[in-house]
Amino acid sequence: MILGLIVNPIAGIGGRVGLKGSDGPEIQRRARELGASPVAPERARLALRGLAGLKEGFQLVTWPGEMGEEVSRSCGFAPSVLGSIGGTETTGEDTVAAAEEMRRRNADLILFAGGDGTARDVCRAIGTMLPALGIPAGVKIHSAAFATNPSSAAEIAARFLKGDPITLRASEVMDLDEEAYRQGSVSPRLYGYLNVPFERRRIQGKKSPSPVSERGRLEAIALDVVDQMLDGVLYIIGPGTTTRSILTPLGLEKTLIGVDVICDRKWVAADVNEATLLRLLEGREARIVVTPVGGQGYVFGRGNQPISPAVIRKVGRKNLVIVSTAAKIHALQGRPLLVDTGDPKLDRDLTGYVVVITGYNERIVYRLST
Repeated sequence: MILGLIVNPIAGIGGRVGLKGSDGPEIQRRARELGASPVAPERARLALRGLAGLKEGFQLVTWPGEMGEEVSRSCGFAPSVLGSIGGTETTGEDTVAAAEEMRRRNADLILFAGGDGTARDVCRAIGTMLPALGIPAGVKIHSAAFATNPSSAAEIAARFLKGDPITLRASEVMDLDEEAYRQGSVSPRLYGYLNVPFERRRIQGKKSPSPVSERGRLEAIALDVVDQMLDGVLYIIGPGTTTRSILTPLGLEKTLIGVDVICDRKWVAADVNEATLLRLLEGREARIVVTPVGGQGYVFGRGNQPISPAVIRKVGRKNLVIVSTAAKIHALQGRPLLVDTGDPKLDRDLTGYVVVITGYNERIVYRLST
């Protein structure tokens, strides 16, 4: 069996610094100036470690340097290194070239670490001609071509490489205009399909929006949260239409796709990054208010990366406030809510049963998993 590995080294770099994406050299430059570190190599490393016990049973092919070679060697693999990187900085064209070459080499499966943009590039190169699976490393991941986390990607790939029976499903590759997204316009577009080894529990669904008809439910959730707010406590409000409704009774305009902070029902800061949150939390009691991503169930790790592992630890698990309409929970069809913060230990610490606010004085208890 031949396993191809492609790493988009800049995927996710804009997340914790609050840039809501990583597309384009200017955004990448700004992310580095703000102190951002690469995310995708470590995510790929977590997945490869899960395949270490099988490395004698398959051939690993990858692209040079930071696009796969470095992380492969760091995990004890001796990969076949193909092609070359086009310039000093990697681009989407490098991803396309890598996927095309792996197709020519008849790879049995391509693992790629990145976000929706990386999935688009892989799709452009191979379509549904051979199986592919994403290791989630982007800021926003609307596509259904990704495992729920790196460990799940490793488990699916291991089963596939061992020849276990596994269904291939044509899964949507979605993406949106990041510049419009930063302005608050969220309109994902379908770019094609990838043939993904499918395990219902380990593959994330595509993101789906909240129905307009749920306005009354959102207002009820908002009033419940506002009525429970304590004086002198910071409230970190994550992105989303559900959380946006919380600020409406206060006469405040929520940053739809950003993270905002209020205290005593007034603004403290809008559209913050990780560094700002850590500074504001010094010596302060706080709550984190988040809503799961529609259709996917992620509470942390998709689009709200400024609420980083360090921020979550400072606030504490007991101070997490999860809000969701009942319809959004029912749409999960029994699948758990998910966390994928990038810190496996924290993810494990967060798992268990949580209370979810679904209306005014309405609660359900639901499972939170990795």
